[in-house]
Amino acid sequence: MHRLSLVVTGLVQGVGFRWYVLRVAQDLGLAGEVRNRSDGAVAIDAEGEREALERLLEAAREGPVTAIVDRVDVRWSEGPRQHRDFHIGR
Repeated sequence: MHRLSLVVTGLVQGVGFRWYVLRVAQDLGLAGEVRNRSDGAVAIDAEGEREALERLLEAAREGPVTAIVDRVDVRWSEGPRQHRDFHIGR
């Protein structure tokens, strides 16, 4: 299973970023979660087909119109499935 972990920094909390990622990930058929971090960043952990994950990465770099994405740290990996669906985490 392909995995993608992202940390998105900038103006990404309080602007609908998690809901935006949730909608995109669900539309792409991915599993995983998106959550706010205490440092103001948003963390995304997703798993699924490589092409769908690449599309999620593109969407995260853009963000919703209300967000300002300064940086996206990217980590690819492989492993067994850990999530059943995509959701907003705590």
